[in-house]
Amino acid sequence: MQPTYEMAEKQKALFVRSGGGAEGEQEMEEEVAETAVPNVMEAAFYFQQAGVGLSSDESFRVFLALKQLVDQQPIHTCRFWGKVLGLSRNYLVAEVEFREGEEEEGEEEVEEMMEGGEAMEAHLEEEGEEDEEKVADMVPKPTWKPPPVIPKETRSGTNKYLYFVCNEPGRPWTRLPHVTPAQIVHARKIKKFLTGHLDAPVISYPPFPGNEANYLRAQIARISAATQISPLGFYQFGEEEGDEEEEGGAGRDSYEENPDFEGIPVLELVDSMANWVHHTQHILPQGRCTWVNPLQKTEEEEELGEEEEKADEGLEEVEQEVGPPLLTPLSEDAEIMHMSAWTARLSCTLCPQYSVAIVRSNLWPGAYTYASGKKFENIYIGWGHKYSPDNFNPALPAPIQHEYPSGPEIMEMSDPTVEEEQALKAAQEQALAAAEEEEEDEEEDEDEDQDD
Repeated sequence: MQPTYEMAEKQKALFVRSGGGAEGEQEMEEEVAETAVPNVMEAAFYFQQAGVGLSSDESFRVFLALKQLVDQQPIHTCRFWGKVLGLSRNYLVAEVEFREGEEEEGEEEVEEMMEGGEAMEAHLEEEGEEDEEKVADMVPKPTWKPPPVIPKETRSGTNKYLYFVCNEPGRPWTRLPHVTPAQIVHARKIKKFLTGHLDAPVISYPPFPGNEANYLRAQIARISAATQISPLGFYQFGEEEGDEEEEGGAGRDSYEENPDFEGIPVLELVDSMANWVHHTQHILPQGRCTWVNPLQKTEEEEELGEEEEKADEGLEEVEQEVGPPLLTPLSEDAEIMHMSAWTARLSCTLCPQYSVAIVRSNLWPGAYTYASGKKFENIYIGWGHKYSPDNFNPALPAPIQHEYPSGPEIMEMSDPTVEEEQALKAAQEQALAAAEEEEEDEEEDEDEDQDD
């Protein structure tokens, strides 16, 4: 069977409604009333005016695929995040938010699936170590301790939303695992093309802790934090939240829609970047949106002995990382080699009164946002690579470790000469003769004492 015909057979199911008759009409009324399916065709219409986005046919198939995802999963909100290009296959990405209490069950299954391979590798390594211990001698254990592991965020920050991906509309959706701070830190140091296979290994230096699914999830988090923008005033902070910042330094981490937002004229959106704001939290160099102290111990760790506490005394204190707060204007973004991080334009300069404002990210090529009245939408269509003014250079290997300290106890001695051997032998004979004389003198003294 040809791939085109096979794909058409799979997509045929997207155009078939489940149920019929009175039941089908009732389901249609429920869908019209409330649905989590996003209006992909409306966003595609606005992006098409600026020459951005997918074709109308592909957009409609994506819309049906998202509808299928909403029917299969307990989704509260759903949004078409974008399309990440790959060498052999592409990824369609859906950004969703589960209903309360539904995320925990699916999260355990994803973690078990992703950690299954790591557990198997660890088991094989342990078996190999046991076999080596039987044959080889005991190896001294190193005193080096790895740096503390930074915990990942849950239902906030980089893991506020869940992401599902598929290669083509009609293929099954796959949920991506939560991203960890270590994966984001390592993703910043490498640049890899995606293959389109989630289980493909990521071969790089420094080594990436995970497979392509983890790398894709890390890139999605980085792109979202840098390119998710909205018109100024569309979102506002809730009245319940205080003005004081949290201990982590990230400040407020939530917002709500402003019911009094009337929209910003298109010409003003294009003229000034101060009319646009970031509505996604900034990712700190630590790999989290909210900073945590890696040296802060939990209650269980505080109960350890004094020896480990003395070992930790030599560690230097870590400075707290602070990033820009939520709803920061785009005008405060750093420039890229004397070039603005954003480019704004009208979809049509001939009829500005009927045009939409289009903003393009120069830092992450492929990220676009449109705004018209009270409507706006973000989309990303690209390779998942960040712009770099210089050519990409992989990280250099770590410096060579210093050798062990040399001393007389481990230094190899030179062979003695014949004269030195004879002198040593004569000295040993003299010492032996002196010892024998002392023993004889002691025996004579003991005999005299007995006679007395």
